[in-house]
Amino acid sequence: MQTNLGNLLRQRAQLSPQIEALVEAESGRRFHYAELNERCNRTANALQDSGVRPGERVGCLLMNSVEYIETFFATAKLGAVSVPMNWRLTPEELDFIAKDAGITALVYDAEFDAAVAALHERALDVRHWIRVGDAVAKPDWALSYTALTIPASTNEPALAGGNEDPLYIMYTSGTTGFPKGAVHTHKSALAVTIALAFSADLRYRDRYLQILPLFHVGGLTPAITHLLRGATLVMPRSFNPQLIFSTLERESITTTGAVPAMLEFMWAVLERSQYNLSALRWIACGAAPVPVSLIEKYAAAGIEIQQVYGLTECGGFACMISPELALVKAGSTGPALLHTEVRIADEMGRDAAPGEVGEILVRGEHLMKEYWNQPRASAETLRGGWLYTGDLATWDAAGFVYVQDRKKDMIISGGENIYPAEIEKILAGHPKLQDVAVIGTPSPKWGESPLAVVVVKESQQVTAEEVIAFCRGKLANYKIPKIVEFAAAIPRNSTGKILKNQLRKRFPGPAPE
Repeated sequence: MQTNLGNLLRQRAQLSPQIEALVEAESGRRFHYAELNERCNRTANALQDSGVRPGERVGCLLMNSVEYIETFFATAKLGAVSVPMNWRLTPEELDFIAKDAGITALVYDAEFDAAVAALHERALDVRHWIRVGDAVAKPDWALSYTALTIPASTNEPALAGGNEDPLYIMYTSGTTGFPKGAVHTHKSALAVTIALAFSADLRYRDRYLQILPLFHVGGLTPAITHLLRGATLVMPRSFNPQLIFSTLERESITTTGAVPAMLEFMWAVLERSQYNLSALRWIACGAAPVPVSLIEKYAAAGIEIQQVYGLTECGGFACMISPELALVKAGSTGPALLHTEVRIADEMGRDAAPGEVGEILVRGEHLMKEYWNQPRASAETLRGGWLYTGDLATWDAAGFVYVQDRKKDMIISGGENIYPAEIEKILAGHPKLQDVAVIGTPSPKWGESPLAVVVVKESQQVTAEEVIAFCRGKLANYKIPKIVEFAAAIPRNSTGKILKNQLRKRFPGPAPE
């Protein structure tokens, strides 16, 4: 049987035609499964009639919306390849992705008119510029998504592609140079949905609040999983903490997912207001280590945080800790998902002993096929069936993983390895600090020393000496920051990961002797 994600949506629509599939939080538009599948068919047939063929790449520069879901599943049915594009990127960054992927069609929101106009001027090989939103007149060279899809047939298009054929190319965040396109197939995408659905408390007719953007694997994979499971996706267009809680209450949301930075912003709203969140069972949180203090705050409010670990190259998920163990094993991202293998390997490639730091390796059917057009990088990352993540961690005797840091972010001070994430976890518990990041800075005496960049909470004051004193007794002396710098905000990418290359340029040091 040919596995095709678009065909699986058709089957879900047959099984659950009248169950609510998707709700747009702001507009209130609601679609049951039969209607959603018909809309996907319209889009598929419209794209096909426009000349989109199997294997061609279709860019998606869209906010979270029904049109995004339609475009994704439509390209799947046609055997074309979706290329999710981060709408926070500059035209130059979008231009790199569009050219690297070789997209021939771009579906985009009208609010990105200026960025897309800049792309159009660069004479890309895009044949079809398809614009969602008719409130403002479109450029002459763009097609109207509405005008294109409304007259199209709702019949199922002839399926093309599947199994090991590319389904989507998800570009890595590119925090240290040009992003790479991780190629996921129909089979790898299905494998991660099965692993996630079997590992988490995810139920038929659940109501999942889709907070994370669909251009990120942590947003796209849960969306696919919940739709194939027969749950309801409730989607805000973008992250708004006040809207999040009002939607959680109004839509009786049962589960959702976020990144730690989002949880911090949400907590500020939750502290000031009262909401009925009785339907909410858990919040999955990943993309960065979740501070124990944050897990404890939410637990005190009756909300369970389910920490996860993964990366684009494995579909976003490799480890998960159940909510009931989140505090018992505080700081752990859990063991491997079902149907997934995880190892912590030392520099010789052997299994690290419990408590010993090593690199996280992942194996499973949900690994990417390759990096798009980058055979050397693919060979370096995929070796012997294992994904070499570049993330450092320890594990305990029971196989629970404790993420430490990225290899590239590790600080070597006087021959000792220092993991910035460990220091960040400690400083996250400081009552006067809103945010923190730790980087290595040159030291004439030790080679490198830790430098802390902190954001102070509104109406609070704190000195560098107080920040350093807070670490004493909680960290070994060589791990305590030698410099504390103050900033208005910590630069992060769209998934909340700290852009440490920017901080290194801004705060070059050196550390005092």
